[in-house]
Amino acid sequence: MTDRPDTPREAAALRYDAGDAAPRLVASGRGQIAERIIAAAREAGVPVRSDPGLARALSALDLGTEVPEAMYRAVAETLAWAYRLDAEAGGRRTVS
Repeated sequence: MTDRPDTPREAAALRYDAGDAAPRLVASGRGQIAERIIAAAREAGVPVRSDPGLARALSALDLGTEVPEAMYRAVAETLAWAYRLDAEAGGRRTVS
């Protein structure tokens, strides 16, 4: 996601499975790749949140890497937001 209209969008996708210590980065990209990540998430019914700073920070990680402790708060806020959307939708959305 982006800070300015002339800046290419960045996107990062996380996956959290019960039992994992932390969510893992499963996709990241910039420009057209970011657009494809966002489109795939929307198509799958996964909530998409615009947080350019967090997307940029997560995109710096290697794929498959667990989110570092320094990012826990920002990621936790994002997951809480997604779960709240899911609850408001009556559990019809998938958050992965």
